[in-house]
Amino acid sequence: MYAWRGEQAMNENDLRVIKTKKALHQALLRLLRTNTLESISVSALCREAGVNRGTFYLHYKDVGTLFDEHLHHLLKDLEESYYEPYRHVAMLDPSHLDPSTIRIFHHVKKYQPFYEIVFDKKSSLSYYYSLFEKIKGLMLESTSAPNEDSIDIPLVIAYQANAIMGLLIQWHEDGFTRSPEYMNEQLTNFLKMKNRQHYS
Repeated sequence: MYAWRGEQAMNENDLRVIKTKKALHQALLRLLRTNTLESISVSALCREAGVNRGTFYLHYKDVGTLFDEHLHHLLKDLEESYYEPYRHVAMLDPSHLDPSTIRIFHHVKKYQPFYEIVFDKKSSLSYYYSLFEKIKGLMLESTSAPNEDSIDIPLVIAYQANAIMGLLIQWHEDGFTRSPEYMNEQLTNFLKMKNRQHYS
């Protein structure tokens, strides 16, 4: 049995460490296309990545730890991408949103292999709900209280988060053929259309 030293014991800037971790992350995503996370063994993962078990245990306790790291990096990047439009204005107004500041679709394209797994109908719903809950949390943090007392904030957030997820699912079903820039423009148009309907 290998002793797990943990990531802290390694130099994260070492090119060999970076290369090894990249190989393990990519191998995990390939295996997740046809296997559940729970069924993937360290041995199978190492064979797929071309990494020996000893090296694996220098970085991770088990396959679940590797998956958690990948998900952590992805959700952190998602959060940064979500807040990008807010960094360019004092208050975000959907009717004046600049499409070039939207980064969420670029984020999805960057992590496309993972999102292909998330939106695969054969995949575990736990991946989908991890993403859904993160988007809801980001929206809740960035939403101000409405003037109307009749508005139920959690329901509004769920509605909006599902709208974003719906766009991503359709993009996936179309094979991600549309560019992130095109998706940015379409989302901007949807938001402006919704804003016009609200005030008409």
